[in-house]
Amino acid sequence: MSWPGQPVTVRTPATSANLGPGFDALGLALTLYDVVEARIIPAGLDIEVSGAGEDTATAGEDHLVVQAMRAGFGATGGGQPPGIGLRCVNAIPHGYGLGSSAGAIVAGLLAARALAPGGRAMTDAEVLHLATRLEGHPDNVAACLTGGLTIAWTTASGARTARLQPACGLETVVFIPERSLSTAQTRLLLPAAVPHADAAANSARAALLIAGLTVDPALLLAGTEDLLHQPYRAPAMPATAGLIGRLRAAGVPAVVSGAGPSVLALTVPGVHPGPEACAAIAAQTGVTWQVTPLRVDLAGATVGPS
Repeated sequence: MSWPGQPVTVRTPATSANLGPGFDALGLALTLYDVVEARIIPAGLDIEVSGAGEDTATAGEDHLVVQAMRAGFGATGGGQPPGIGLRCVNAIPHGYGLGSSAGAIVAGLLAARALAPGGRAMTDAEVLHLATRLEGHPDNVAACLTGGLTIAWTTASGARTARLQPACGLETVVFIPERSLSTAQTRLLLPAAVPHADAAANSARAALLIAGLTVDPALLLAGTEDLLHQPYRAPAMPATAGLIGRLRAAGVPAVVSGAGPSVLALTVPGVHPGPEACAAIAAQTGVTWQVTPLRVDLAGATVGPS
């Protein structure tokens, strides 16, 4: 089997999932990127990591990009390469609810698809299905793959996604605290069941959120109310809950980004307070936040020659 000698470069966007009431279903791609250069080498693993997650350079076969590439090569039926070389330049922070694991998984799968010399090429639907299996849920990986605003769900045959065009002018502000928090840890705080009235209210808010994100941004403040996961996670991230409360009181649609502890604010000029006003509110909390205005990424993950 002849493996390609030239590397490929995959760029994956950060993502924010849930967006309030869209638990495990809604995702939004953001203009913050990890860049992975992958190549086939004669033997073993050669991993370089700069930026976020530098400590993962010594993870070997446990590195998430490597695991995803192994799964991708296995899915194509072309066998495993003699060795894998990676150079990762990461901007997506790890453990802050901005889709770093989804970005790594998508990067690995797309790199494997591009480098596999034989066997069966994976379709986009198969990449989504495999990414969902590796991630455990489809919301972040769907947004990472396609960009824009996505609705993701699972069926008996695998994960599915629908991509929507966000409303013109939609911008985001991300507030990243000093300490990270694992998704697994915060999921343990969720109850096994919720009151029927809360579930019904969340269904209405999720529908309203879609309308706000795509048609009428004035609906976003009401549409980002959540009863399914944010109240239960709040005790583990009091600073996050406190900032969300302050922003929402000022008319800013603000939510926990993914499982937290980052905060995502959604703003449209002329409808909501802008990034500067949001940053001023964060400065009043007495907590150190990295405040990063971002646009919505519309391209999703991209693959090209290095």
